[in-house]
Amino acid sequence: MSSKDQKIYTPQFWLLCASALLFFASFNMLLPELSGFLERLGGGGYKGLIIALFTLTAMISRPFSGKLADKVGRVPVIMVGSIVCFLCSLVYPLLATVAGFMLLRLVHGFSTGFTPTGTAAYMSDVIPANRRGEAMGMLGTFGSLGMAAGPALGGMLANRISLNAVFYCASAFGLVSIVILLGIRETLKERQSFRFSMLKVKKEDLFDPRVLAPCIVMVCLGFSYGTVFTLIPDFGESVLIRNKGLLFTYMTMAALVVRLIGGRASDRWGRKPVLRVCSLFIAVAMTTIAFADSPLQLIIGMTIYGLAHGTTSPTLIAWATDLSDPLHKGRGVASVYIFMELGIGVGALASGLIYSNDTSRFPYAFALCASLAIIAFSYLILARKRVVAS
Repeated sequence: MSSKDQKIYTPQFWLLCASALLFFASFNMLLPELSGFLERLGGGGYKGLIIALFTLTAMISRPFSGKLADKVGRVPVIMVGSIVCFLCSLVYPLLATVAGFMLLRLVHGFSTGFTPTGTAAYMSDVIPANRRGEAMGMLGTFGSLGMAAGPALGGMLANRISLNAVFYCASAFGLVSIVILLGIRETLKERQSFRFSMLKVKKEDLFDPRVLAPCIVMVCLGFSYGTVFTLIPDFGESVLIRNKGLLFTYMTMAALVVRLIGGRASDRWGRKPVLRVCSLFIAVAMTTIAFADSPLQLIIGMTIYGLAHGTTSPTLIAWATDLSDPLHKGRGVASVYIFMELGIGVGALASGLIYSNDTSRFPYAFALCASLAIIAFSYLILARKRVVAS
């Protein structure tokens, strides 16, 4: 490793990566099993809300997490998400009603509303712009490892031990993530002590107009993510895949393959050209899934989607940090994440309504995802304002 690499990939960076791995594994290991869990509670008709409610509070909390990241510090904001994962996972086994489940999903959403915002702001402090895509890709690699291992481990625990074992394991991962964060130094230079008045969000805290372009692309492509995580567990069952978590493992393992390559490509050739390719790949993936009628076809579709998604997220976040006000990076990053949650939430809700527990309606939901990916591609081609990553 060169000295140039060593200045960027410090022990602090690797600690953050390890914490991210456990954080993403914690809440992702639950996803393949929550659909069946909700059905056993008598809420089979509300599957679209599993992801939608989670992303709703994540979206609502973004302006707060962005503001707090710029004032209180990056690390405290990162830690909030891990604490929420730890506590919420302990509560799932105690649920006995659909209403209780829905309320807990709302609370659990605060995890992704805080941790990724603080992490991206932290990265923008320590990584130069010309290597930001690469570093985001490296961090995303660890996140993808968690997203790959989590669902597979969750499915194995559910099948061999019990569903409660999944929840307790997720809680343990959240706890270890918290412990790791205790060893990370803060990067915000001018920190303030927390005051409740900081929770008062002004109009300018809600959105940074500088990052409008990546926000538009994010909401279009995020729709597919919400649809995938809402419908794929049932889709897997319909083609006789017993461990539904393995489908997410294929997706995230594919994302791992391209994380570093995609990040470096966006540093070298620009954010928009790379995102055009990603948009087309997502359109192809959604079309493949829409017409899948066997395990192999569904796996192929999920793998193609993983290849695209693995590059999309770090590139969009890097693009947003390129464009953000240097004094309000948390706000800029939070703005893009708000649109990500909006896309995911609407995608989850819309796909659940389209599906309505009728497997013959899967193609319609995924065809809509493909259409939005084409819209994102068209926007990246036709947008007149040229933004070059510095």
